[in-house]
Amino acid sequence: MAKKDRTFVRGMTSETYTLNQFRRAQHAAPRVRDDSVVVDTGDNAAHSGDSAKTRTWWRIGPGDEPFLTQTIQIHFNEFPADSANNGHGHQNEAAFYILEGKGYEIHDDKRYDWEKGDLCFVHTDSVHKHHNPYDQRARALVMKAKSTWMFMGLIQQGRSGPIDRPDEFGEREDWSPVWTPGVEEMSKVVKPTDGKWDYTPMGYMRDMNSSATPHHRQFSIDVFEVTTPAGGRTGKYWKMADEVLYALEGDGYSLQWEVEAEIAEKYYARIAKEPTRHEFRQGDTIYVPQNTIAQHFAADGTPLHLLSVRNRIFRHLGYDNVHFFEDAPEYTEHQSK
Repeated sequence: MAKKDRTFVRGMTSETYTLNQFRRAQHAAPRVRDDSVVVDTGDNAAHSGDSAKTRTWWRIGPGDEPFLTQTIQIHFNEFPADSANNGHGHQNEAAFYILEGKGYEIHDDKRYDWEKGDLCFVHTDSVHKHHNPYDQRARALVMKAKSTWMFMGLIQQGRSGPIDRPDEFGEREDWSPVWTPGVEEMSKVVKPTDGKWDYTPMGYMRDMNSSATPHHRQFSIDVFEVTTPAGGRTGKYWKMADEVLYALEGDGYSLQWEVEAEIAEKYYARIAKEPTRHEFRQGDTIYVPQNTIAQHFAADGTPLHLLSVRNRIFRHLGYDNVHFFEDAPEYTEHQSK
């Protein structure tokens, strides 16, 4: 059987100016995905750095059917005891949240150790290889905005090896002069003890990576974690960026309200009278589409711990705010003390 091509950037064409059919199709797709959903295994297009022992599988990507998003991609890496992958290089960033185990990565010939609960960054234009020399399995949740790079033409990637047409090019030059000054001194691994937990309108939350953490070496995604007590709920929030949440601990459900744009003498928001409900369990991903109001609830008897990722480019397009219709109860209680 011929290998299926990999979709790096999804196209959009229409005979009409209105593009509502794309949004309707996106909204109709199931928003919760569990371990049974494997949309790619890294075998096609020779794009995976897997070795004979390691394993990679995708849960959300631009080539999915049904399609959810290409602003965020989600996949998993598994490293059995005493294993390492082949390594490769690419221009796009990636962030690894370590779900279990420990190990280290070699990035541009430098070693960075990691363990459960760490958020590790693969920086732009990085050659990286991942190692687990220990006697227990390691697993990571990988989050990235890869299609953003691809759309912008930053497509140079591959495994280590000689370039094509070497006679047409000069000797090697250092790549780093085109990087943001000072970037090489920024943090590459965020530990659970870094930063602090705060009561926010969203809930009890820790900012793991955002424009408010300028010392972190990651510029394309915002990542935070939030906890909710059993039977509790997050804030009810409205934002333009879409979002993927991963249930680190606990079960629950997500309520999501579609927002329609009424284009009159100016843009008006029309909010759905009834939300859609999306049940999830620990280990599931929950998708929130662009321009959607959402609120997440913990099931009775199970505290909820969520990890959220968003593409930061929305903040540079004039959508730098999240509006709360309802604050998390813990925040309201904390404010009244």
